[in-house]
Amino acid sequence: MNPAATPDSPDSGGASHQKHVMTAEERAEYERLRRHAAVRHRRVRRAGSSVLLLLALLLAPLAVVAAWVQDTVSDTDRYVETVAPLASEPPVQEVVINRLTDRVVDNVDVEAVTDSLTRVLQDAGAPPRVVEGAESLEGPLRSAVRAVVDRTVTRVITSDAFQQVWEGANRRSHAAVVNMLTGEREGVVRAEGDAVRLDVGAVVDEVRERLVDAGFDKAAAIPDTDRTVTLFHTEELGKAQDMMRLLDILGTWLPVLTVVLAALAVWTAPAHRVTLVITATGVGVMMVVLLVALAVVRQVYLDSVPPTTLPTDAAAAIYDTFVRFLRDSTRTLLVVAVVTALVAYLYGPGRPARAVRTAANRGTTAAGMGLRRAGVRTGSTGRWLADHRVWTTGGVIAAGALALVLWNHPTVGAVALVLGITLAVMIVVAALAAAAGPTAGHEERAAAP
Repeated sequence: MNPAATPDSPDSGGASHQKHVMTAEERAEYERLRRHAAVRHRRVRRAGSSVLLLLALLLAPLAVVAAWVQDTVSDTDRYVETVAPLASEPPVQEVVINRLTDRVVDNVDVEAVTDSLTRVLQDAGAPPRVVEGAESLEGPLRSAVRAVVDRTVTRVITSDAFQQVWEGANRRSHAAVVNMLTGEREGVVRAEGDAVRLDVGAVVDEVRERLVDAGFDKAAAIPDTDRTVTLFHTEELGKAQDMMRLLDILGTWLPVLTVVLAALAVWTAPAHRVTLVITATGVGVMMVVLLVALAVVRQVYLDSVPPTTLPTDAAAAIYDTFVRFLRDSTRTLLVVAVVTALVAYLYGPGRPARAVRTAANRGTTAAGMGLRRAGVRTGSTGRWLADHRVWTTGGVIAAGALALVLWNHPTVGAVALVLGITLAVMIVVAALAAAAGPTAGHEERAAAP
């Protein structure tokens, strides 16, 4: 018997070098413990991903609103772009015209004019019928004065000059939005008590100057007081200001936090693609909820504005103008979420997804073969594209996503444009890959009997 072959021989290292062979029972127990650990690990990951996803979805609408507030307040051009359309809104123009016309007419003492005319006629010995006619001129004269003033004011308010004055005043008074949110009493838009008021002082000055130039010397007496238009009253203004201040502080970091939470939710989940579909769908649903909330707030705002303070159509125009960029951002994110969910689904194993991929592959292959028949061969470049199709496709998609990230205030049209360009580039890349000629090895195998 050879001692080297003996398991317990000192030269063989003894039991320390002897490998243990698991029995069937030990192997089964090992596999059971391994499956249990794997299941527990997946459950922990799934639970963590669910918590992260829930936080991201709850923060998504708040992040959109916070970014809108911060952007509107901090960017002067964006702020002017927000309020500039108010000067060309017919309902708003009508309110300003009526308010200014009333103030001018109120400062014209038509009754004193008719009384003076009556006394002059009486002193001159005019017939009683003429004196009585002079006394009845008050109504027509007041109507004539109002018509002339209204025409002059309308010409000013509807002119390009008013649009320029409006934009210039808002640009110089960019702090108006900040003042409204913080309760300060300066700027074009400011909060006073429970009311939000619009200062039309610059417009009053312009109209007064035009009327004086037109011969209405009484217009110079238009008072400098009461130069504001009340936009709306609300008892919750203080709470809204506190919330807006908080949103302004979080405007920069809350969107970043939301994106990070969503990305961590996808990365932590065991099934990345499925979680991406769920995340994108959830973000889309939250954007729909935000749009519905904006519609509800709009109706509440319109119901809270008395018609005597501001006509309904003017109030609606003011609200729609102020929140239009918020609506645009919400719709853009909704479209991005839908596109993301659709793309993630199309990369899955579902039958419709496979059918779409097969049809797209056949189409690009046919296009590549057509290029080859036309004498266009991409050679090694096409073969490289074919060998690295996953990386090239991912790179094109990443480039499209980066373009949207770097786009300044992307709209739904911008998303459609980037999506179209991305799809076109992917089709071209796939066609170029299909147009590559076969390798030398392929040609030899094709020539072999």
